[in-house]
Amino acid sequence: VGDLHPDVTEAMLYEIFNSVGPVGSIRVCRNSVTRKSLGYGYVNFHSVSDAERALDTLNYSSIKGRACRIMWSQRDPSLRKSGVGNIFVKNLDRNIDNKALYDTFSLFGNILSCKVSTDHNGKSRGYGFVHYETEEAAKQAIERVNGMQIGELTVEVTSFLKRDDRDTPKSAYTNLYTKSFPQDWEENKLKEMFAAYGKITSSVMMEDKLGRKFAFINFDETESAQKSVQELHGKDMRTDEQKAAQKEEDIPELYLMYVGRAQTKGERAREVTGQTGGGGGDKKAGVNLYVKNLDGDIDDAGLKELFEPYGTVTSTSSMQDDKGKCKGFGFVCFASADDATKAVTEMHLKVVKGKPLYVGLAERKDDRQERLRQRYQPGPMGGKGDKGGKGGGMGMGMGGSQMGGMCGMGGMGGPMGMGMGQQMMMGKGPMMGGMMGG
Repeated sequence: VGDLHPDVTEAMLYEIFNSVGPVGSIRVCRNSVTRKSLGYGYVNFHSVSDAERALDTLNYSSIKGRACRIMWSQRDPSLRKSGVGNIFVKNLDRNIDNKALYDTFSLFGNILSCKVSTDHNGKSRGYGFVHYETEEAAKQAIERVNGMQIGELTVEVTSFLKRDDRDTPKSAYTNLYTKSFPQDWEENKLKEMFAAYGKITSSVMMEDKLGRKFAFINFDETESAQKSVQELHGKDMRTDEQKAAQKEEDIPELYLMYVGRAQTKGERAREVTGQTGGGGGDKKAGVNLYVKNLDGDIDDAGLKELFEPYGTVTSTSSMQDDKGKCKGFGFVCFASADDATKAVTEMHLKVVKGKPLYVGLAERKDDRQERLRQRYQPGPMGGKGDKGGKGGGMGMGMGGSQMGGMCGMGGMGGPMGMGMGQQMMMGKGPMMGGMMGG
């Protein structure tokens, strides 16, 4: 059951679904830390016929003012991730909701999932997805509905392509992003320079939080944009006096002009994620390390200097706040696994500027969450007891009640275990309280 209101509980779902037939179990999925609802849950019926009836009668019904979305639970993730039977519908009328989309496409086969993409206010973004049980049903829907008018608009229906499979025309662009030009330049001077390469339809110059200028230039033709990138990217626009005052430690990226294709926010996010080990990057690009407990004054160049002795560093990123101070962590990418291993061995727990560094392999966010979930999920006896913690009964006790755990300390059991437990509860009261408080 998806698209649930954050306040929907298991009790509410039980009351609704049990009216259709006897419910075996219900679970609303929640964040493991905050315990806030993730907006979906599972309802398990005793009989298939009751589940089918719930799907037919309750799908898109309102629960706490929000239309829920019901589908069969698919335990095999490969079915969802393969994209087989999945279609993409765009140019949707903004008044088309999940139910209207379902009613339109259910004519062609059994639908596993159907959703109109919406923003945080619940308003349609103008596109949606329909996942059929079979590829044949999806093909039939494409043939019959593509080019058909739904509501006030003519829709376009195609097979869904995963992001990695999409052919993005990065060579056909007109909008450029530029930075690292002289900070005393005004928009007119920048526009005048770019106008030499073709007709400019629009331009804007802005400043970031640190007062550094950047700009967007949009050409009328792709050829003009491409030519300006070829001619201006990497060009040194400084005066002779500024060049003479250059210091050896100055980074070229700070004074050589950058001109490139303007990227969408989503493209930039995916690119950064790939660079910082968040997935989506080219696996052959190198081995990415995560470094934390960094000093607040360290920057990309300082981070590179720390790790260069251990091999070829392809990129570094010191994550900084809006004041230009390091947030205490960053990423270092090595060209080879051997260099990265050497760096971890030598740099992990090494004291730099009075702080012991943590250096380890960068993980994707979902991989890290899954690892932590498996590590800290409750066992049969609670807490870390199934693995015995540090010393059998002690680990088991700390996972469960404090009093019971301390009485069974160390797994020694019997009178000795009880005696130690009593001593800690009675003779060492303040210490026990301090431990529990900590």
